[in-house]
Amino acid sequence: MSHTDAPLLAVTGLRKSFGDNLVLDGVDFAVGRGEVVCLIGPSGSGKTTVLRCLNGLEAPDAGVVTFSDGQTQDFAALAKGKEARQQRAALRDRSAMVFQHHNLFPHLTVLENVIEGPVHARGVARDAAVADAERLLARVGLAEKRDAYPHELSGGQQQRVGIVRALALAPDVLLFDEPTSALDPELVGEVLLVLKELADEGWTMVIVTHELGFARQVADEVVFFDGGVIVERGHPRDLFTAPTNERTRRFLDRILRPLEE
Repeated sequence: MSHTDAPLLAVTGLRKSFGDNLVLDGVDFAVGRGEVVCLIGPSGSGKTTVLRCLNGLEAPDAGVVTFSDGQTQDFAALAKGKEARQQRAALRDRSAMVFQHHNLFPHLTVLENVIEGPVHARGVARDAAVADAERLLARVGLAEKRDAYPHELSGGQQQRVGIVRALALAPDVLLFDEPTSALDPELVGEVLLVLKELADEGWTMVIVTHELGFARQVADEVVFFDGGVIVERGHPRDLFTAPTNERTRRFLDRILRPLEE
């Protein structure tokens, strides 16, 4: 994988409401192939909803998602029926999501958790899925845990299995929803290390995170959300040191000042 000038995916006019609560109000952004985009902002600002729309877990009220090969999902043109469900399924085929709380199947072993998606959703032969799962588990230092159950793992190990489960789907884009927020502080580092290695390998990733130090190190672009809109975006070097919007400055001051004291 490598960076290209053309974006891997472009999002235009993404809107989503839950009842009378407008959560996303016309969100536009693009992600280049091999780029890491970190979404930051206060809780409730719409960051997670963006990921859920990109993964087809939520049906946007409006908006267009276009991939570099021309595949387009135009939610404004559809009723919320069969066609909309098909478009959401198409998004799931292009992306894989890692959640805050692992979401592993408790009755399945680590290996079975990893091969579930490739075998049953993608139609990969079981032997091939097992071989790939074993390779990926070794990649994150969990080869010896293949036959363990989720309750036998630490939180950091469970989250690494969640990452492997996403990688096993061979998606175009990896989506991470605050992947360290549910972990004890001493376990955060092991998960961030895996994410840094994936960034170095050229995986395309969109990451919702409160780990601003991590975003500063790995992001190609940081996008600040507030009130369902993108307030400011830029390279982390610029956005963290010289934000141009007052809302961004206030947010960063609240987060970064305690870390620097």
